[in-house]
Amino acid sequence: MIQRVNVFPIRQRTTHAMKIKKLLFVTKFEELGLDALQSLLILRKAGLEHVVFVNVIERERVALRRGTGYNKEAEIRLRETANIRFIDWAENLFEQGMEVGVYIVVGSLVGEVIKAAQKEEADLIVIGRSQKGVVEQLYAGSDITELLHRTASPVLVYKYLSESSFALETPFERPVLATDWSPASLKAVDYLKELKEVIKEIHVVHVAAQKTLSGSAMAIQKTRKKMRRQMDEICNTFEAEGIAARSHVYVGNPEQEIEKAARDCQATLIVMGSSGKASWVERWLGSTPRKIAEKSAYPALLIPPEKI
Repeated sequence: MIQRVNVFPIRQRTTHAMKIKKLLFVTKFEELGLDALQSLLILRKAGLEHVVFVNVIERERVALRRGTGYNKEAEIRLRETANIRFIDWAENLFEQGMEVGVYIVVGSLVGEVIKAAQKEEADLIVIGRSQKGVVEQLYAGSDITELLHRTASPVLVYKYLSESSFALETPFERPVLATDWSPASLKAVDYLKELKEVIKEIHVVHVAAQKTLSGSAMAIQKTRKKMRRQMDEICNTFEAEGIAARSHVYVGNPEQEIEKAARDCQATLIVMGSSGKASWVERWLGSTPRKIAEKSAYPALLIPPEKI
């Protein structure tokens, strides 16, 4: 029998370890199931030992009509349904020598995920694409945006069955790393180095603004040389770890060009640094990482900067 765990908030750790030893798998069952989980177990080669299942029963699902009370029977039914599924999944993982934990809680999705990630000291949070409507996202923000804003853990927004209708059996095999040389994107380099046992090739991509490649021929050449040097440094870092790496420079809109790069490189994953700090403009219109996470057909791994 799987033990249900009550979640209480504690202070988040600060760590420099990059290995993925513990993974938080957040599911409502509709978007992420056992097949998606199985595809992530390739991370065992990179040190994964422990999977923690999280199912958050959002309050509106157990609220009585007109907000007059709380439907205990609905909560019990939803808890039992989740528990039955998790028992089946846990048995599968136990057979593979994995440790398993479970959280089945009532509350707000992001708040409960944050609490579980802090308590478990999760190295990676895996969550499906936000299901909120366009209007709701505009005015209230999406779950993904809020999670990125509040967590210090890397987040994998996983679309196991993407719009292109193929199942990703090895999502970490050919990542595209979109870099702007920010602290978060440089931390992403360190994070990916620890996944060298599961990565076959990395494509390092930088999207330059059109204005950076305007001006005199000498100025443009100088800018290109600087970009090339920075890209080569990142590729050399990966190759020193035994990971094949290639660099690419695109010009234009970051969201569109990163998506194009993923298609060109036949990527299985897009990796980006995420500042975690969103201005009201970014929350309204969306930052590039948020747009990639929510709109791209590809799974998106978003890495926050190191907490000081």
